Amino acid sequence: MSRTRNTRVSRLATAGVAATTATLLAAALSPAAHADTRPTRATAIDNAAQALVHYAGTLGLTSAEGTRVRDVIVDRNGTQHVRYDRTYRQLPVLGGDFVVHLKADGAYRGADRATRSTISLSSTVPDISAPKAADLAVNALRAANLGDALKQVKARPELVVDALHGTPKLAWRTNAVGKDSLGNPVARTVLTNARTGAQIDAWDSIETATGDGNSLYSGTVPLQTTQSGSSYNLTDPTRGNTYTGDAANKTDLCIFGICIVRAPSTVFTDADNHWGTGAASDRASAAVDAQYGTNETWDYYKNVHNRNGIAGDGKGSYNRVHYGNNYNNAFWDDSCFCMTYGDGDGTTFGPLVALDVAGHEMTHGVTSKTAALTYSGESGGLNEATSDILGTMVEWYANNPSDPGDYLIGEKIVRPGFGKAALRFMDKPSKDGNSADYWSSSVGNLDVHYSSGVANHFAYLLAEGSGPKTVNGVSYDSPTYNGSTVTGIGHDKLGAIWYRALTVYMTSSTNYAGARTATLNAAKDLYGAGSTEYNAVAAAWSAVNVN
Repeated sequence: MSRTRNTRVSRLATAGVAATTATLLAAALSPAAHADTRPTRATAIDNAAQALVHYAGTLGLTSAEGTRVRDVIVDRNGTQHVRYDRTYRQLPVLGGDFVVHLKADGAYRGADRATRSTISLSSTVPDISAPKAADLAVNALRAANLGDALKQVKARPELVVDALHGTPKLAWRTNAVGKDSLGNPVARTVLTNARTGAQIDAWDSIETATGDGNSLYSGTVPLQTTQSGSSYNLTDPTRGNTYTGDAANKTDLCIFGICIVRAPSTVFTDADNHWGTGAASDRASAAVDAQYGTNETWDYYKNVHNRNGIAGDGKGSYNRVHYGNNYNNAFWDDSCFCMTYGDGDGTTFGPLVALDVAGHEMTHGVTSKTAALTYSGESGGLNEATSDILGTMVEWYANNPSDPGDYLIGEKIVRPGFGKAALRFMDKPSKDGNSADYWSSSVGNLDVHYSSGVANHFAYLLAEGSGPKTVNGVSYDSPTYNGSTVTGIGHDKLGAIWYRALTVYMTSSTNYAGARTATLNAAKDLYGAGSTEYNAVAAAWSAVNVN
């Protein structure tokens, strides 16, 4: 059986695709082309620290509260944005995050806060014990899995202050994990009132999305590898030493630091540096897709948004393929800073190593390091939509002829048993049978993979506009809530606006109304208030009933 040939040199063909957005961003935020004299990250943090002192009252900070820097962005014109997490009497505050915006000279310009509630608790001693909170979370996990005979169930409660759901209150945030009847992991985060024991909120802890992947899907692709003696490792030293390993069809329960068992991630090796055959029977084929997806996602964020790695620190993540038993899922896990891919059951899904899946899941990592959108309600829908939108931008960026850019999610991995051509459809999300096309007051009650439809629809309209259209051989026909005609501004500008909104203006509690404001602010920064792009953002949101 012949092998597909993959080179070791880095691919530069996509650099031109990124240039458009990168140039627009530079032109919008840089007054002139000259030596970079922007403030450093350390300077921005120092400036923000001074602002915290002078504007503590404005930011709702008291002597009982502490802050920790989560992320820093310095624009080309010197404007600075420093994102903080907050504690209250050393307890994490859910919804306490905020972003301080500074002028180029370090002067305070304003802030975006996840919540404006004043925190004042009479005591931080809970009435509900940690073991009781753990029991409640385990029961919630079992109920969410419809009575499946879960095994090896454990829970870890953490005392927090909940400022996301009305008046700030003492709460237990409990991460419950277990294995289903097939041995695959399940996990749920449960927020419990520490005074009454009432459940405040709950959400799935494995951020999921099913997509495509591989030279099963992407043809022959170039790879950077590492030579070790007479063989090669599937480790990329040019992208933070990202690597891909074989999980040997085993599973783990190391989610949120609870480690029962860890599935292996044995790095793939090859004698001649030509990996996989493009057939699923060769275990290295799925590894090629996973590594390729990681590479393209890294390059997209680096070349288009000047983000050096998922966390912005230049460090690579890693992949595990062949995870679990016919596992119909793929997920990003912050606790291992890794991507994990199942092989699918072969009837509804094939191996989940597609390009837009990799972009989707790794974007969950970007979101966790920036806005940290809470994974429930409208913010949860925005979290999922962010991964769909920017994962789609990765697919467009890659410009791969075997998997050209489109506005379908997971079209490569679906099989006839799934009954649809893709997992999700950005031009008209309701085509999947579950997702919302437009905002309503009840949209936050949907599963986050379906409430995401509102933002996905907005994104398509902003990029391509309303009505019938054929792009790369795929036919779309996008309606509008208000019967308006929307003219698109292109996917490059969509990606630039959404990324800036995510990293500069959104917070953990951002809802759809807040996303409209955040993207308008981003469009104003990039293209100017009243610009064609700014007006298009407003029109696209109105077209999905976010006014």
